[in-house]
Amino acid sequence: MAVAEFSWAVSKNRFAFPAIGVTGSKLSDEVLIGNARWFIIFRWVVIGVLILFQIFALVASDTLTKIGITHQQGWPIAVTMVLCVANIAYIYALDFRQSTQYNSPSINIWSQIIVDLLCLSVVVHFIGSTATPAPFFYVLHIALSCIFFSTIESLIVTILVCIMYGIVLLGENPLLFLASQSMLVDSSTPSVNPLKVNILLWMVTLDVLFFTVWYVVSRLSIVVRTHERQLLDAYEQISLAQVEKDRYAVLMTHQLKAPLDAIRSKINLIKGDYCGVASPEIKEVILKIDSRASGMAALILDVLKLERLKAAARSSNALEHVNIETVISKCIDKLKPIANSRQITIEAFIENFVVKGIPDQLEILFENIIANAITYSYNGRSVEIASAIDKRDSSASVTIIDHGIGIGDKDLPHIFDEYFYTPRAALHNRTSSGIGLSIVKTVAENNKLHIKVLSEQNVGTIFSVVFQDAKTSFAPQKNYAAI
Repeated sequence: MAVAEFSWAVSKNRFAFPAIGVTGSKLSDEVLIGNARWFIIFRWVVIGVLILFQIFALVASDTLTKIGITHQQGWPIAVTMVLCVANIAYIYALDFRQSTQYNSPSINIWSQIIVDLLCLSVVVHFIGSTATPAPFFYVLHIALSCIFFSTIESLIVTILVCIMYGIVLLGENPLLFLASQSMLVDSSTPSVNPLKVNILLWMVTLDVLFFTVWYVVSRLSIVVRTHERQLLDAYEQISLAQVEKDRYAVLMTHQLKAPLDAIRSKINLIKGDYCGVASPEIKEVILKIDSRASGMAALILDVLKLERLKAAARSSNALEHVNIETVISKCIDKLKPIANSRQITIEAFIENFVVKGIPDQLEILFENIIANAITYSYNGRSVEIASAIDKRDSSASVTIIDHGIGIGDKDLPHIFDEYFYTPRAALHNRTSSGIGLSIVKTVAENNKLHIKVLSEQNVGTIFSVVFQDAKTSFAPQKNYAAI
């Protein structure tokens, strides 16, 4: 049995470009907020590492001393407390304070970077500014600032890094830039101190590395943002072209509808013998023409319905509380005559629930799925409809099961494509337009639904429509049977 899942649970506007987050030369506030939250999570991890380091320093201080870390106690607790208080302040500013000129995502990120650099400088000082690779963690903040900020702002961060690292070196070697007393007393003393040369060389090397990283990452960020803006422009052009295509489709269907209605009215006059008695041969031809015209009229109505649903996706629809039992019962009442004509039984056991959605669109969705289940079922079989509520995650589902021709493994992933239908489906239903499930897809997009399809050829198909945030209705469960 083939299985396919189609999800539109995430809010998606097919006529708006997915948020790139680029505004000018830096990221948008929305993306900065997400990155600020990621920083906060990462900082909790660092806090955990510092706590583990303090515990390790208490039980294995000799090991740390051997690798050059002599200052082990006291500073990890202080840095941990500062980072904890900072994290709480950042969360409060993001979640409990209104965004203002002085409480913007950009300022939040800036404060995080500055506090992190200060804490990192303390860590570098106590772990070792030249004996350990701790100073290389400055590179992380330079790279992130190039991604989050403009080129000038990231350059400011790089300069701050160089200044802070210089202060750390000066704090460890206060006489680094002063002449030694031996030089003042005895001019024959060598003027070059190897230790000073090594420290200065290390500082200059790292400063060159910091500026190199800034230059490379900032250039790459500019290139990426430029390509993103070009992609945005291209997508907007595609969206406009899609809108124009949809409008053209509506115009064409309207232009086809008028002459087709005139043809069908003339056919009805001939069938009713209002134009004289027609021979059996002519009536047979007229019936075939009427059948084809009826199929074309249904296709035009489906196209118009699909374009209206697409237009609804472009506008802001107000969601309402929808009673699923009411929607299903309306669909069953509407489709009962079609089922009766083929001796197909509709059996429904509905556990009622309420969801937020667009009522008429949900009715269209279930009407199309149930109609397909009836159309592609074998005569004399049944169509089962059931609903269930999962109270663990507040989700609910409606399942429609038919016993018919089924869908092939290769065809299943494409069933929601516009104008797609399989040769077997065309033989079973010659009036198929290939639009029914495209309408279902559009409704699912508009209402953020998830659909799971299981099918096996010559056995049947199972459609499961999953709703999120469903609420239990206290109306009694209802059992339907239409024969």
